[in-house]
Amino acid sequence: MAKLLGLDKVYNFIQIVKENGGIFKSLRTLYRMDVLKSGTLVGEDKFGNKYYENNRHFLATNRWVVYSDQYGMDYDGSQVPPEWFGWLHYKTDLVPHKDPSRPKYKWMLEHKQNLSGTTEAYMPYTTTRPKIEAWKPPQ
Repeated sequence: MAKLLGLDKVYNFIQIVKENGGIFKSLRTLYRMDVLKSGTLVGEDKFGNKYYENNRHFLATNRWVVYSDQYGMDYDGSQVPPEWFGWLHYKTDLVPHKDPSRPKYKWMLEHKQNLSGTTEAYMPYTTTRPKIEAWKPPQ
């Protein structure tokens, strides 16, 4: 009878709001991510991003990342380290801290996000003259 009246949907909604930390935190999450999801916390990377999984969702939407609060609204996909990227995109079912075959060598660099469009973006130095020079009006 409860399923017929749709009360199970109301119960699921209340559970999702509780798992997201209450009404105000749920509204904040909804503002940041445009969706409210509930799932089990699978792991966290060194940048503070949290990774969740819920197998009740469809296959392409059952794994997701909640970016760290330090990024605010300025988050993008390049802030996910490669080991978690592989897990998010179903290259492996093992999370990085439980995968014994994951290589870790001294020569491997630490992950750094893409800084294009910021003041820290890479700008190559050149010594060649430009083909077109800007016009400077006479004094």
